[in-house]
Amino acid sequence: MSRLNLGTRAALATMAASAVSNQAGAALGARAFDAIGPAGVVAVRQFVAAAVLLPVARPNLRRFTWAQWWPTLLLALVFATMNLSLYTAVDRVGLGLAVTLEFLGPLAVALAGSRTPVDLVCAAVAGIGVYVLVLPGSSSDLTGVGLGLLAGACWAAYILLNRLAGARLPGLQAPAAATMVSAALYLPVLVIMAVQGRFTPASLAYSIGAGVLCSVMPYAADVIALRRVPPRFFGLLQSVHPVLAAIAGAVILGQVPALHVWLGIGIVVATNAAAVAVAGTRAARVAAAIPAT
Repeated sequence: MSRLNLGTRAALATMAASAVSNQAGAALGARAFDAIGPAGVVAVRQFVAAAVLLPVARPNLRRFTWAQWWPTLLLALVFATMNLSLYTAVDRVGLGLAVTLEFLGPLAVALAGSRTPVDLVCAAVAGIGVYVLVLPGSSSDLTGVGLGLLAGACWAAYILLNRLAGARLPGLQAPAAATMVSAALYLPVLVIMAVQGRFTPASLAYSIGAGVLCSVMPYAADVIALRRVPPRFFGLLQSVHPVLAAIAGAVILGQVPALHVWLGIGIVVATNAAAVAVAGTRAARVAAAIPAT
């Protein structure tokens, strides 16, 4: 593999910082659960994300056609469901396990695009990783595990819907509009909690911090990095999220994963890395086989 130039190395470092920011933000948000619960944290986070994305994308909502609105509305529903299910799973089973289960969503999308023997092996190994990760038994929090898997399904739906909406709306108009709708869905949650006096300075600070670290920082980092980072490196770097989530949970929340959880995370991460590497090699071979014109 050729040596990476300075710009690519800087972009990779930016993406790594974005991953750290994302998981540290999720851990900070979890510290507000006692006061406002996962729903309250998600509500504040959605409003922070909307406050950032709307001025940047400036979607002209009045000119949206129905063909543009329906994938945007579905995307808003995915945002609302994905964040709530993930944060509730974090509250029940811990950050490392919840994020690893969510990570199965994009892995499933990547593997579903091909049915080669290698991809089928990767899918089987990922399934083994999930079993090791959860070790289902009478003491397992199956609701928490199910919510983590729901978050993963939502992430997979986000990938597919974002492709569709991105083809129909320029720039970031679709995610910006979807974030606005999702924030509006959570407005009653904010009103009820404000009336009940549940917002404390600490819970607001943690929730806003989660919004900044999980939405604002990764958005800015991706805008910078994706211009320089090859797709295969992007996919490989996504593999670090479960590991960073486990570390953030241990350092910030005191959630030290059991040995089998670390082993399951390792299996899932290695499976994704292998799938991305094989896909990159396959794409390079196809490109090399196409004659130049």
